[in-house]
Amino acid sequence: MAKLFQGTYTAIITPFTPSNEIDWEAFEKIVEQQIAAGITGLVFVGTTGESPTLTHDEHQEILRWSVNVVKKRCQVIHGTGSNNTRETIEFAEVAAESGADGQLVINPYYNKPTQEGLYRHFSAVAHATDLPIIIYNIKGRTAVNLETETLLRLLEHKNIVGVKEASGDLAQIMEVIQQTPEDFCVLSGDDALTLPIMACGGDGVISVVSNCVPAGFRNCVQNCLDENFGAGKQQFYNLLSLMRLTMAETNPIPIKSIMHQLGYCSPQVRLPLCEPTASTQKAIAEALGSIRQMELS
Repeated sequence: MAKLFQGTYTAIITPFTPSNEIDWEAFEKIVEQQIAAGITGLVFVGTTGESPTLTHDEHQEILRWSVNVVKKRCQVIHGTGSNNTRETIEFAEVAAESGADGQLVINPYYNKPTQEGLYRHFSAVAHATDLPIIIYNIKGRTAVNLETETLLRLLEHKNIVGVKEASGDLAQIMEVIQQTPEDFCVLSGDDALTLPIMACGGDGVISVVSNCVPAGFRNCVQNCLDENFGAGKQQFYNLLSLMRLTMAETNPIPIKSIMHQLGYCSPQVRLPLCEPTASTQKAIAEALGSIRQMELS
């Protein structure tokens, strides 16, 4: 059985107007730029999309709008996770009804469930809809790690088809790749670890940096999928300093500032996030020329 998700997926930003409303015109411009660059898929309403500060209605509106604007020109994955299982199921139902290709469900944050709690949470979502699920394992934002043993238990649910791994633990990620079925998708959730994860058998990335260099990172990932690691490695190292820049402050502050400087949207983020420091803004300004060149090369 073929893997459902393999390649480069952009965790797309949610652009806001200076008055803090969703900027639908800028949003569509960004989506069109991604599709034109040949991106494998787009992830809407993830952390990079500032999901914690979206209202419930905004969240659902983006889920429905995204499928209509993409029109099946690339895969669409919806961020449906929260730390409230009932709310996650509600978003999952909207994602399924709207026609998304999959959903990204994060470890519940702040309430720190046990491994049994994680198992029951993801099981409840899997029972509620047939829409394929990619689990998002990121201890740094959720204070809890999904252990490999728990993930393997969850594979009894046929619609749990992959994991976005941002644990930062390469030994654990290798263990997941080794012990899961061949059709299970392991995607990097950390741009800077994409190369080693793919060298160990990973399937691609859900990326922040591909907001501004979709073609460049897509080419890198495709070379790795084709086991052309010589070319992939060179392309990866060309992007590494930019990856670090996008994480110089809390995501998505830097990437939104970069996209603003490239002319795609306002740099507006919602509180409690705020504008980048002067030093980060200076580093972004100095990097713009190379960012543009990366997409042309």
